[in-house]
Amino acid sequence: MPAERQGAIVLDNVSLRLGSADFHFDCAIAQGAITAIAGPSGSGKSTLLNLIAGFEQPDHGRVLIAGEEVSRLLPAYRPVSLVFQDNNLFAHLDLFTNIGLGIDPALRLKPADRQAVSRALSRVGLGGFEKRLPATLSGGERQRAAFARALVRRKPVMLLDEPFAALDPGLRTVMADLLLELHRETGHTIVIVSHDPQEVERLANDVLFLEGGRIVLGAPKAAFFAAEGPASLAEFLGHR
Repeated sequence: MPAERQGAIVLDNVSLRLGSADFHFDCAIAQGAITAIAGPSGSGKSTLLNLIAGFEQPDHGRVLIAGEEVSRLLPAYRPVSLVFQDNNLFAHLDLFTNIGLGIDPALRLKPADRQAVSRALSRVGLGGFEKRLPATLSGGERQRAAFARALVRRKPVMLLDEPFAALDPGLRTVMADLLLELHRETGHTIVIVSHDPQEVERLANDVLFLEGGRIVLGAPKAAFFAAEGPASLAEFLGHR
């Protein structure tokens, strides 16, 4: 593979058809960076994330993570952890159990695993919350718990699908700061879908901008915000 195509995540001439919509992605996402995926509604942002995660499989092309092809692997067998907008916590299970599922879906947890759950909760500001049910938490606390679950999975790639969209502006800033802290500590490759240019500017090293199921611009953050492009990019950047 040529040097310019190397990266923590590579979508090598990937194409996919969902209903009447066609998607084509060809890109390399840098290892250890935070890459934002932006674009108008329906442009394919979540589809791109789902191809990396394994919830969608390409009709053609390859998906590689750390040099290994994962195109046909189920999500559980890919070296990724996920954080969604709705945090995906089981309402009837306490936080310890919800997070322990990130280590072993059968909850066969060793003493070290149990310590890891408590450490992860403490790291996201939820120390002592092990027995709390999700319904007793605020929206920000539930999203912190989702981060804790991603941490215990110890995967080198973290995928986030608009994780802060449902939070108020002040809490979005707090959670963005937490994500940056976790990134500095772990060095993980992070891919985040966002519709907020301020969030992209605050978090990202690189940006992929999508339109019509294609990547129309991929650039470092500074070049992205200085770029000219289609009307959808100008609208996203607030140029019109």
